[in-house]
Amino acid sequence: MKLDLSVIILTYNEELHIRRCLDNVADIAKDIFIIDSYSTDRTLEIAKEYANVHVLQNKWENNYAKQFNWGLQNADIHTEWVLRLDADEYLLPELKDELQAKLPNLPSSVSGIIVNRRHIFMDKWMKRGIYPVKLLRFFRYGVGFCEQRLMDEHIQLRKGESVEFEHDFCDHNLNNLSWFCHKHVDYAIREAVDLLDIEFDLTGAADTDEEKGISQQAKDKRMKKHKYARQPLFGRSFAYFCYRYFLKGAILDGKVGFIWTFMQGWWYRTLVDAKVYEIKKHCGNDKEKIRNYLSNNYNISL
Repeated sequence: MKLDLSVIILTYNEELHIRRCLDNVADIAKDIFIIDSYSTDRTLEIAKEYANVHVLQNKWENNYAKQFNWGLQNADIHTEWVLRLDADEYLLPELKDELQAKLPNLPSSVSGIIVNRRHIFMDKWMKRGIYPVKLLRFFRYGVGFCEQRLMDEHIQLRKGESVEFEHDFCDHNLNNLSWFCHKHVDYAIREAVDLLDIEFDLTGAADTDEEKGISQQAKDKRMKKHKYARQPLFGRSFAYFCYRYFLKGAILDGKVGFIWTFMQGWWYRTLVDAKVYEIKKHCGNDKEKIRNYLSNNYNISL
């Protein structure tokens, strides 16, 4: 049975993942909206095979939240609920069954649904170290939108409360390890800016996470990031790896668990710290110099 649900998926050259993603939600969603950044592969050709898939195209401006919110504003959505889903993600059958049983009966006071994300890396579920990551991915149309951040964007609710569902969706990218590394190289400068913003308030944001309608898990994660930002450069990335690998048990996930935790928990975090070091080396603690450096060298405007 199709639910009163629309799905929004951002794409750019996702022919490796898009069929799996669409097959996964086409049977439960009334409409699927692909917000495409002018793909040059077979992404759109595949998407057009599905009767309930609608394609909109918009120029990518290196800003996920802006692109997603553009989709919310421009897609012809007529359903009560919206799901934010990436092309390399899919819902497990248990979650789909849970949605069928619970979604139509939720009280009007509930505006968002939090679900567990499990990472599948090198075709293996990373059961330890980071799981579960709880994310608000389902929200009532007109109530939710994507917060404007360089990294770790969450869905904000204008009103209402959120509830947690029991089952999982998967983040399961099929690209190779080189792609994984390149992606995190791109992420590193944005993560570095996020940490510098915590330290120097570069953006001058007026609202705080307490004032935002994001989930408690998202707020807790932000608090941890604020604590992390106050720790010494480079030592904090090593400590984070040890926490995930030894204390959180990723060591029990074998060779793949080591690769995942090392690459995502130490190598990447060390690269982020190297970017912070680079920026401070050139700019010191001068906020205006930092903003200019980011604009001139990384095309990031704050």
